Amino acid sequence: MSMIKYILRRLLVLLPVLFGCLTITFFLSQLMPGDPVQALLPERATAADRAALRERLGLDLPIWLQFLKYFGDLFTGNWGRSISINPGQPVWELVMERFPRTFDIAVFSIIIAGYIGIKTGVISATNRNKAKDTILRGASLVGVAIPVFWMGMILQYFLSFQLDLLPAVGYKAAGIGDPQPPVITNFRIIDCIFSGRFDLLTDYLLHLILPVFCLSFITLAGITRQSRSSMLEILEQDYVRTARAKGCKEKDVINKHARKNALIPTITVIGLQLGYLLGGAVLTETTFSFHGIGELLVLAIANFDYYVLNAVVLMTTLAFVLVNLLVDILYGIVDPRIRY
Repeated sequence: MSMIKYILRRLLVLLPVLFGCLTITFFLSQLMPGDPVQALLPERATAADRAALRERLGLDLPIWLQFLKYFGDLFTGNWGRSISINPGQPVWELVMERFPRTFDIAVFSIIIAGYIGIKTGVISATNRNKAKDTILRGASLVGVAIPVFWMGMILQYFLSFQLDLLPAVGYKAAGIGDPQPPVITNFRIIDCIFSGRFDLLTDYLLHLILPVFCLSFITLAGITRQSRSSMLEILEQDYVRTARAKGCKEKDVINKHARKNALIPTITVIGLQLGYLLGGAVLTETTFSFHGIGELLVLAIANFDYYVLNAVVLMTTLAFVLVNLLVDILYGIVDPRIRY
């Protein structure tokens, strides 16, 4: 099967996955305790006021009819309107306002963690049970054990409040960004470049440093451990011993024969980590007040905003499935023996 046919088949399989996820999320969200109408209206509101608002929001309809109406609107590009977070605002606008920020910290974090993790995993495996291996394995354990919010607060205290080197919270400084760069793609980095607002770009990149460092350090631990494990397994293979017996330099054995073959399991881990991060780094975004999609998910649950909750889960599912597809494509690029 050619790569094009494989990609098309995977995209077709994506449709029932999205439908199933959307259906389950919609019906489960309706079972959440609490009432958005009750949260929107003041305590002195009468039963007639609540009934009128419920009718205006379409929440008086049977749940199956609400689902059919919502599912039909999706085909017209209407994801619904926010009920309680920002009443009346189209959900698509609300999600696309926040998702690019999550995308930025997720992609930067996985690039840094992937590059360093593969390097450190190879170094650890080639120095098995030596000082370098012990130190790197210890650092990996620390990365797994440290809560991301605790690390974030430590970094904020020392680098922001004590040394005043980096901004502690937010995605832009309080006195900068007015006017905002023209919204072209909703991705702030791209919009700043296209509009020539390099002052806003610099400010935004400075605000990215702390959350990206936290996420990349936590993610780095798992990638390093997987890279080391895969490399140790490959180094025991017959073709590696043969290459050494033929007189190949150890550097060539590692770089040309072993490392590339050890990448397959590591790429899988990197893809899974990227999928999780695109789903919203809730603790990191909350700690740094970065206002990404993870924070939006928490707000949607806390405020019983069903349509926002459904949209965030749908966007997360889509990102996760597409990342998995990208990982499968990379398999064929890294290992020519894999054909689809």
